[in-house]
Amino acid sequence: MSRRAPRLRTDDEAEKFLNQDLSGYLDPAGLVPLRFEFEAKNKSVNLRLSKGLLDAVRAQAERAGIPYQRFIRMTLERAVQPQNDSRK
Repeated sequence: MSRRAPRLRTDDEAEKFLNQDLSGYLDPAGLVPLRFEFEAKNKSVNLRLSKGLLDAVRAQAERAGIPYQRFIRMTLERAVQPQNDSRK
């Protein structure tokens, strides 16, 4: 069973709290991977989709817990990433 983390009011309190074994505060089963987006989004695209496709994209994004436009961007990024070729 996980312990509840204390309310930290200052950076010093947070630093002291983080400088200890935190395994009692963490249930690894509840961890969710996060993806940080650092590159500026300075271009936009207007894309026409069928209602069915947009509904499916929105449903997938909701299941992933992210906004649907970010889901579309991440899907496009994955599609253009170089694949590891195991035949080399």
